[in-house]
Amino acid sequence: MDRQWWQSLYGLPPLIWVVLVGSFFGRGTYFMVWPFLAVILHQKFALSPGEIGALLSVSAMCAAILGFYTGALSDRFGRKILLFSGTLINAIAFLFLAFAESVAAFAVAITLSAIGRSVWEPPAMAMFGDLIPDTRVRELAMQFRYFLINVGSALGPMIGVWAGISGQQTTFGVTALSYLGLFFAFIWAFQRFGGSRASTASTLTTAKFTDTLRVLAEDKVFLITILANVFALFIYAHMDSSLIQYLTINDAPNVVTLISSMILINASTIVCLQFPLLGLMRKVNVNQRIFIGMILLAAGQVWFALNPIQWFYGWIGAIFLLSIAEAILFPNMSVQVDRMAPSNMRGSYFGATSLYAFGWSSAPLAGGLVIQAFGGSILYIVTFALCLLVMWMYWHTGKLMRLPIWPARPARAGNLAKQPTTAAISAGPVPNGDNAPNKTGVPDPNLA
Repeated sequence: MDRQWWQSLYGLPPLIWVVLVGSFFGRGTYFMVWPFLAVILHQKFALSPGEIGALLSVSAMCAAILGFYTGALSDRFGRKILLFSGTLINAIAFLFLAFAESVAAFAVAITLSAIGRSVWEPPAMAMFGDLIPDTRVRELAMQFRYFLINVGSALGPMIGVWAGISGQQTTFGVTALSYLGLFFAFIWAFQRFGGSRASTASTLTTAKFTDTLRVLAEDKVFLITILANVFALFIYAHMDSSLIQYLTINDAPNVVTLISSMILINASTIVCLQFPLLGLMRKVNVNQRIFIGMILLAAGQVWFALNPIQWFYGWIGAIFLLSIAEAILFPNMSVQVDRMAPSNMRGSYFGATSLYAFGWSSAPLAGGLVIQAFGGSILYIVTFALCLLVMWMYWHTGKLMRLPIWPARPARAGNLAKQPTTAAISAGPVPNGDNAPNKTGVPDPNLA
């Protein structure tokens, strides 16, 4: 990162730094053990890949529905209470995971961990827009959050191996402590620094949840984008639990070492290349960045499909390629949603991103069933085809954004009509806003 970027990060509000540091420690301790959860469940309870996939998928899908609602709640009642609740739920969930001794206990704890994340992450992401008015600084902060998450992901397994606790169930207790620390950090930050723009009525909507749903449904560009991102997360998630199940049941050599190495390569690649790639793509708009990431993701699926099960370094190479795709793709998804969201509906728009969970949470179940029935190669041929579908959807949204006129829509209940959506904004220009119109009068959320 250059000096100007560091100066921008140094000036971020304290509450944003709490989110950044909390994300680092939370994900670092999480990755000491979570990637090994499928191995733990298989070894401890002899669960099949399909059963493990069902357990992980159903809990995450329930949390996705809740996250969609909690994002809208944060627009109505403020971010603070949901940040407190979500981090505390996560602390309890991971403590429960550390001592679970039955499949039912694991199911409850896994569901609670997914719920906690869906409660606190959408308000935390919306708070970036509440507290950072400059669009470019906000994008940098979101990119830096993803960077810190991956630093934690790289260091977590290394520290876990060094301390002799990597892959052990009791390590979930360390994750619980990190979320408990984040809970108290949020309490301290709100008391010490206020964060009024993130918690007071001045930025809140009075609209009901049904009105929020109606406005989101009218934003066709946003809906297509969300659906495309759901598919993208579904594809990417097969690098996680599905690949681990595939390697485990086919007796890949040194499977624990291989899994640890893949996690390390994944996180290290993103840590080393995310900001150089951001610098290279500074003049490329967000949609185009995501399209480039999808091309690399598609190439990775082909590599997975063709790689021999015994070729250790082949798996490492495929993970490296997918890690480059991830470094481009996922930080820009958050930037994309932030630029589409009206200022008084950021929580609702980021809450809608909890629907991404239908992508990554259905992957373990679908992947486990396909691996059992047809094998891993067929699974990754299917995900390659889905990559082509996602690229078409992004091409279509770009085509929609170039249309010169969007139909004006009537005002809705509450104060939702005060802020135009991506699809309805052409009824009038938005001067000096985050979503300033382009030369056609249509706002382009993809402008770099």
